[in-house]
Amino acid sequence: MACHLDNKIAFVTGAAHGLGRGLSEILLQNGAKVALVDLDESAGQSLKEDFDKEYGPDKTLFLSCNVESESQLKDAFQKTMDTFGRLDIVCNNAGIINEACWEKTISINLNAVVRGTYIALEHMSKLTGGHGGVIINTASMAGLGPLPSTPVYTATKHAVIGFTRAMAAASTLSGYGVRFNALCPGFIQTDLISALESTEKCGQFSHLCGVTKSLMEKYGMLEVSEVSKNLLPLVTDETKNGEALLVMTTGSHCARFLSPEEI
Repeated sequence: MACHLDNKIAFVTGAAHGLGRGLSEILLQNGAKVALVDLDESAGQSLKEDFDKEYGPDKTLFLSCNVESESQLKDAFQKTMDTFGRLDIVCNNAGIINEACWEKTISINLNAVVRGTYIALEHMSKLTGGHGGVIINTASMAGLGPLPSTPVYTATKHAVIGFTRAMAAASTLSGYGVRFNALCPGFIQTDLISALESTEKCGQFSHLCGVTKSLMEKYGMLEVSEVSKNLLPLVTDETKNGEALLVMTTGSHCARFLSPEEI
C-alpha cells in the first residue's frame, strides 16, 4: 500500500477497541505515527504490542487518558508533542451508548469532542505556531436520522456533525489552517453494538430494542475495516472541509459525501 501519510502524526481517542483500533491501523498502514489514546490501559498496552510487531516500536505511543478530564487530555496531547514533535491528524473517536447514564453519554460523545478539538487547535492552528492539519470527528448514521432506542446518543451525534461543520467554517474564516470532517458510519460489528441490544444501556427506551434490531436487519452490519478505510479521503484530500461522509452497507458497501441539504 502506498504511504500517503509519511511523517504525519496522528492522535486517536478510543483507540484500543473497535473503530478506534481500525482508524489507528489504517493510519499506520499509510505511514503515519499514531498516539493511541484510551482509558483501557490493559487493552491499549496490548494493542501497542501488536502494532510494535507489525509496524515497529517507534510508530506508536500509548497514552492512558479519560477524555472527560481536561487535564488528562491536555497531558496526552502534550506527551504526543513531546514524543513526535508535531501534530497533523486528530480523530475524536471515543464514544459510548448508554441512555441510562445519559449525562455521561453527552460528556464523552459531545463534550470530549469539543474539548479535544479546542486542545488540538492549541497545537495545530497556524495562528499559534502549528502546521495546520485535519480533525476527524466520529459521528454516526444516528447523527442524520433518529435511532428511537437511543435519543440522547442520537442527539450527541447530530451535535457532532453540527459542531464539525461550524468549526470547518470558523477555521476557514479565521485562518487556522485546520480542516474538519465527520465520519458517519452505519451499524458496525463492534462491542458497542451490544449496547443497542442491552435493556440496561437503553434504559427507559429498552422496549424499543426490537425496533433497532429491525433497523440492523434492514441496513446490515459493517466490518470495522469497511469503515476505517474511508478515513483516508477525509484526511488526505485537502478539498474536503466541513464534509460528512456517510458509510453504509445496502447489499454492497458504499460511502458518499452528504450535501448540506441532507444534513
